Amino acid sequence: MSLRSLLFVVVFGALAAFVLVNWNVLNAPTTLSLAFAEVQAPLGVVMLGFIVAVTVLFLGYIVYLQMSGLLETRRHGKELQVQRQLADQAEASRFTELRGFLEAEFARQAARRSEGEAALRSRLDALEQQLRTITGQQPNTLAGPAAGVSARTGHGDARGG
Repeated sequence: MSLRSLLFVVVFGALAAFVLVNWNVLNAPTTLSLAFAEVQAPLGVVMLGFIVAVTVLFLGYIVYLQMSGLLETRRHGKELQVQRQLADQAEASRFTELRGFLEAEFARQAARRSEGEAALRSRLDALEQQLRTITGQQPNTLAGPAAGVSARTGHGDARGG
């Protein structure tokens, strides 16, 4: 039991005990003025009635505030859920957009790589063709230095010996 509930029970218990102990005094008839007439009624019971009426009004107001708070919380929860769904959809669309962008970028990179490889192959083919042309004009150029070295060593041995 919360502190407020306990306080509520204690106060109304004390009020009930006070009424029971003083019932004869509260129930004694007195003359009451209603501004336009005078009435014989027990003042204590009338005041007790007012206290009960005010208490019922306050309890009704408290229930109304609690219910309006709960309804407001529920409405906020629904709005939050809608906003969460919108955020999830936006995030999913961003992922889809990112996927499309990455696929396009990878395709562009693959095309660049293919173009680069094609350019490299054409360049290598041109260099190979140039090399064949050069080696065709000078057939012994590659084998020439090795043959020239062996020829010189042969001549050097012949000269020295």
